[in-house]
Amino acid sequence: DIEVVKETAKELLETLKAEKLVYDWRKKQSSRAKVRDTIEEICDSKLPDAYDEHIFMSKCASLFEHFYDQYIDAKNHIYEKVVG
Repeated sequence: DIEVVKETAKELLETLKAEKLVYDWRKKQSSRAKVRDTIEEICDSKLPDAYDEHIFMSKCASLFEHFYDQYIDAKNHIYEKVVG
């Protein structure tokens, strides 16, 4: 299961960076909704069924908050400062 989680995390990050984390994505409700929906869809389709719906939605909300707080867009994020 650990490998599945790692692969899902990589796919989620790649998908969000390629398609959803556009410039000013945090300012538009529709862009935020697309990010949230993508998180839920990928996690639901790829991860094992380890959580009930309430916990699953809580985990997805935490993921969304992380991206909201750390990613201005696909190229401007906290990790770029650490790595770059």
